[in-house]
Parts: sequence; C-alpha cells; structure tokens
Amino acid sequence: GPTRKMPLTASAMDFFQLFVPDNVLKNMVVQTNMYAKKYQERFGSDDAWIDVTLTEMKAFLGYMISTSIHHCESVLSIWSSGFYSNKSIALIMTQSRFEKILKYFHIVAFRSSQTTHGLYKIQPFLDSLQNGFDSAFRPSQAQVLHEPLIDEDPVFIATCTERELRKRKKRKFSLWVRQCSSTGFICQIYVHLKEGSGADGLDALKNKPQLHSMVAKSLCQNASGKNYIIFTGPSITSLNLFEEFEKQGIYCCGLLSTRKSDCTGLPPSMLNNPETPQSRGQYRIRMKGNMSLICWYNKGHFRFLTNAYSPVQQGVIIKRKSGEIPCPLAVEAFAAHLSYICKYDDKYSKYFISHKPNKTWQQVFWFAISIAINNAYILYKMSEAYHVTRYSRAQFGERLVKELLGLEDTSPSH
Repeated sequence: GPTRKMPLTASAMDFFQLFVPDNVLKNMVVQTNMYAKKYQERFGSDDAWIDVTLTEMKAFLGYMISTSIHHCESVLSIWSSGFYSNKSIALIMTQSRFEKILKYFHIVAFRSSQTTHGLYKIQPFLDSLQNGFDSAFRPSQAQVLHEPLIDEDPVFIATCTERELRKRKKRKFSLWVRQCSSTGFICQIYVHLKEGSGADGLDALKNKPQLHSMVAKSLCQNASGKNYIIFTGPSITSLNLFEEFEKQGIYCCGLLSTRKSDCTGLPPSMLNNPETPQSRGQYRIRMKGNMSLICWYNKGHFRFLTNAYSPVQQGVIIKRKSGEIPCPLAVEAFAAHLSYICKYDDKYSKYFISHKPNKTWQQVFWFAISIAINNAYILYKMSEAYHVTRYSRAQFGERLVKELLGLEDTSPSH
C-alpha cells in the first residue's frame, strides 16, 4: 500500500504530484524555452512565441489529459464548435498559444555528446517517475510482468480505413510493466525501442525469448531479495530465467507455450500431449529441485512452470457452467492474478491520453503520464481522502484537469 498518509483534504493534484512534482514541471518549462530559442536560431525567429511559464505548462498538460476522459479525436477539438468542444476550459488558453507550446514542447532540449540511448529526450522524466513510484508505494508479494492494454482512440477506430488502422498500430516501441496484482499499481515501466530492423529490433522481439528475458530482468532489477512472486506470460516463461531469478530471491509462476516459450532444459515428454484421452482437472508433474513443471488438462493442455508453489498443494478453478475443476495451487493462483490484471485493463485502459504524436519519445511520454494518473487514482482510492469525496476514475481525471488549469483551488497537502 501507500508509504505515506495523505490528508483528508488532499486533492487530485496532490496525488498526481507524488509522481510529477513541480520541479519536474519547471524543468519542462526551462527545456521547452531552450528548445524554442535553439529552433528559432536555426530556422528564423517566431514573433508569435513568448517564453512559456509554469502556469501555462500545467494548463498545457491539463488540456492533453482532458483527452483521456472525453476521447476526442484531436486535442484541438476543445476549441472547435463541434461535439467535443469544451467552452469551460477553452477560455484558459487560446488555440494558437496551445499549438505553439505543442510545437516546442521538450523535456531534454539538447543531446549531450555521451548520449547514445534512443530515449534520451525522455529518460530523465522516466527516471524521476520511477523514483516516484518506488517511494510512494509498497507493492504486494504477487506481481505480474506484462504489456498493458492501451486502448486506441475509439473515434479513430470507428472512422479510419483499414490501411490507416494498420499504419497506426505500428508503434516503434513496446511498453512493458511490473504491476502489483492485488491493487493494479504499476511499479515499474520498461520501454523497448525498435532501433532499426536488425536482430535486436522490435520486429524480432516476438520471436526472441532472450529479448523477453532481457525485458524481465530490467523490470525486476529492484526486486531482488524481497521474496516477490512474479507471474509471467508464455513469451517470458523459461527455465533459465526462473533459475536465475531464484538465485536473487525472486520466485516465479509462468504459463508455458511450446510455440512462444524458451523450452530449453525442459523434458520433451512433458511438452508433448499424451495420446490417451484425459478428463478435466487431471494433471502430471515433473520436478527438478524447487522447480515444478505442471501439465494440466481443461478442454486442452496447459503447462505451468513454477518454483513459488508446491505442486502437491491442491487448488480449484471455479467455472460458472461446469462448477469446480481440481488443479494444483499454482494454476489457481496464476488464474486469479491474471484475471485481476484483465479487470485492471478493462477499467483503466480507456483512460489513456488520446493524443497520438508522430515522435516516439512524445508517444512514450503521454503513455507514462497516463500510467502516472492511473497510479495516482489507485493511491487516492486507498487513502482517507477517498472516503470524503469518493470520485470515480473519470471524476478524478476531471478534477485533475480543472486543478491543472487553475479552475479549482487545490487544497494544501501539508
């Protein structure tokens, strides 16, 4: 749960600023102004540009975040006369001023000579966000590594052609998270860039278990020695990775697929389906030290690799139509934690910011801001402030937008 107690009067802005404090916003102001100056020195002066202020930067973020609640096809719809116009917030800043800030918006204006990383324009922000996640929340023992579901803008999906849709889905990065499975709080973000179409590119990621293993190690670098149980999907599950994690005091439970997983070191007899027909709930087990390979049958063969649960402990899967199906405890635990993440995706994925810029670092930035707001809401729901105001996720987002735009007085948090 949360590591600090927030006051009863804490506002949406107070929770958001646990992750995106004023010093981070001030840095955006400085870097944006530096980039505007550099840009104008190179391409000619822009008489319409005036240096951005902290108040304007907060309003700029507020306008962007408003697209996560109303899902307009463009942030500029706020100033239009159409269905998605919003006169109550459009008066805070003119459309032309907003577009100027959008044109010059930067987090790192200059590339240093030592920089080789493709995400250098956003890395300081991601590092600051990670520090905020680590210091504000203590996760439960059970956690999940996965790619969160990011809803595409529903208006865009409804109106675009199939060709546009295919083009839209080709993001130049994949976003992975380590998530607390009992609350949904995202503890860590990892961004894998598609840097060319070489062997390490994103095109190769789907077929390269070693790249998925690299993602898993990056997401769990702060988890060693804490006895966490990490649940993984087929693309990450592998015997070598689980054995490596066990040496670090991290325990695992993963679904195994003969097509997607790295099956090195696993007995072939357990990877092939038996010829004799089986009844639902039957299972076979092979063990090596603390590691168990479970093959469980339920209208198909499901394989699980785990060193976190004893294979002899019994569990049960409850189905609405067929009642209780017996299974090892590891299978029951995996199903329970994965179903929670599905509920999280259903509830929170529709609150991702709709603005889709062309630049990869900006796409990552808006996804990261969306995750920060979802995390802020989870902390709000676990605080005493929730019992006073009881905002839904949409209401929390609307309050945050109004507070960023200066339409609501934010309560002091101290």
